Amino acid sequence: MKTFRQLLLCGLFSFTGIVGVLAQADSDIETPKHKAWDMLTTAAFSKRTNERTNGIRALGLLSENPRARELAENALRDPKPPVRAAAATALGQMQAKESIPKLEHALSDKNVSVVMAAAHSLRELKQNKSAYEVYFELLTGERKTGDGLVAQQLAVLKDPKQLATIGISEGVGFIPFAGIGWDAYRTMRKKDPNPVRAVAATFLAHDPDPASARALVKATRDKNWVVRAAAVEAIAQRGDPSLAPKVELKFKDKQPKVRYSAAAAYIRLNAIEESKSAKNSR
Repeated sequence: MKTFRQLLLCGLFSFTGIVGVLAQADSDIETPKHKAWDMLTTAAFSKRTNERTNGIRALGLLSENPRARELAENALRDPKPPVRAAAATALGQMQAKESIPKLEHALSDKNVSVVMAAAHSLRELKQNKSAYEVYFELLTGERKTGDGLVAQQLAVLKDPKQLATIGISEGVGFIPFAGIGWDAYRTMRKKDPNPVRAVAATFLAHDPDPASARALVKATRDKNWVVRAAAVEAIAQRGDPSLAPKVELKFKDKQPKVRYSAAAAYIRLNAIEESKSAKNSR
């Protein structure tokens, strides 16, 4: 009888444990962190090229994150050049040194935008030799891309100023707008020749003054999506976990680039918070 009672109790505890695990799993699905990853993963595998491009580009905010790196590396094999270029750019921004061999392989891509994005990221990762070889070949017009672009761009590629412009528009990205790219620059140039607010938001990323943090949070509600996106990225770079709830509010922003940047920013801030908690518990 005693043995039966013990077995019954063990079974009850086991059942309770399973229910607890399932409840925890169900609870995890509702967390902002899970929602953020779901947004980025859904974008990465979307049927729409634009969504894949924007989602992959936002991964550049996530350094030292194997999951983000794997998504970006997989995107280097995407059939669409804009997605491959975004992937190459993101790997450089996240300082993914493990991805150097894959970026070097991307230098043989048939599309010039992907080649330039890969070269830029390799330079970011201190692989200057590979990057400068590509720049030289493109500058002299001797590199064959196989996509029919070289013949019509030879004259432009020999003009350093024009080359710089193409480098931005073809996937290298516009600094300091790391995760929102050329579209941000093009939009700001069209509406405002001097995108000072967006640039100012970026430069405030590492200002320790709390007033700057408040200004960045306010800028996430700006009417211009470029300013909102720049502010979200600056908050991510700032690394203050207390601002994560403010970033979470942008999950529903009407502009996809802002939403994806917010998702990546939240994951980054959440990781910082978890790291601090782990250190404090020791």
